[in-house]
Amino acid sequence: PTETDDISTTGHAEVLQITYDPKKVSYDELLEIFWQTHDPTTLNRQGNDVGPQYRSVIFYHNDQQQVLAERYKQELNASGTFDAPIVTAIEPLANYSPAEDYHQNYFKRHGNESYCSYVIRPKVEKFRKVFKEKLVKQ
Repeated sequence: PTETDDISTTGHAEVLQITYDPKKVSYDELLEIFWQTHDPTTLNRQGNDVGPQYRSVIFYHNDQQQVLAERYKQELNASGTFDAPIVTAIEPLANYSPAEDYHQNYFKRHGNESYCSYVIRPKVEKFRKVFKEKLVKQ
């Protein structure tokens, strides 16, 4: 989509594409982070952001990722970790388009803006607290 497209009508979702080294972090660890740093139980919504572009979704690259993601989701639903059923979709990656430059590294470049302060920063702080033993100091 282009900057002027209304992505609430195109079927696109606002997502991250993560490149990782499986010798340093496993796909299961990435799934753990995913499930613990957002609400996977609300349909088409994350916080105050509402619409299908804000849906909870995992786009997998291969069959193994699909199996692992679906298994993790089933285990979480069975465990009662969340008060409501998980609505996260698990779909093959197709038609991925990186965001325009303005949105690349958005939090790093715009961390003092109100959206970052009230929406993104609490999630980053939660991540750093919950996963501090897994972080590498640079």
